[in-house]
Amino acid sequence: MIKNLRRAAIAAALLVVPFAAPTPAHADERSAETHTLPIADAVHLLPLAAEKRDGYQRTSFKHWNAGKNPTDGCNTRAEVLLAEAVVPPEVLPGCKLVGGLWWSYYDARWVTSASALDVDHMVPLAEAWDSGASQWTAARREAYANDLDAASSLVAVSAASNRSKADQDPAEWLPPAVDVTCRYVSEWTATKLRWGLTVDAVELESLTQLADACPDTNVTYEPAP
Repeated sequence: MIKNLRRAAIAAALLVVPFAAPTPAHADERSAETHTLPIADAVHLLPLAAEKRDGYQRTSFKHWNAGKNPTDGCNTRAEVLLAEAVVPPEVLPGCKLVGGLWWSYYDARWVTSASALDVDHMVPLAEAWDSGASQWTAARREAYANDLDAASSLVAVSAASNRSKADQDPAEWLPPAVDVTCRYVSEWTATKLRWGLTVDAVELESLTQLADACPDTNVTYEPAP
């Protein structure tokens, strides 16, 4: 999808809703290094640079790894699903998840099977690569791809919504549930600031327009180690 087309549709599609989402259980308590500021101010902190896709391979980001508890048999994906379940699933040997209930906020859908969920990287791996991660060490890319220490880095959503998003930024794709647009843009911005990722000119213009339409929304982030 061409970014300019998406940008032209933003004003008509956006519903302004303050961001007041609960913190997922997989996020650690906020530290003294946490920053909270209005979304417009946060967007202005994003460094501007051209995107570079050269050399990208999904395997450059090792995921999923063993998560926070390497002894429990559950990888990062499973730990996110367990943390975000509204009704916890049964955990069988090998960390097989049976039953449970999840809310996919991108498309406002209840999901009753772990297999019907994707754990989305808020800023997709390819977008992260384009925005600076190509210069990181392999260890830092692995930390990014398995980031359980921030509320918004990884989110359990319906497979359909995640695959619709693919590797697109907010100039190209926004959640179909338009009442969560402000939340989504806040979490996107927080993730880019957390990891020191850049934005290109079209992305920045779209984020600026979206931020202006979300005056009651804040961005909270803690710089990654």
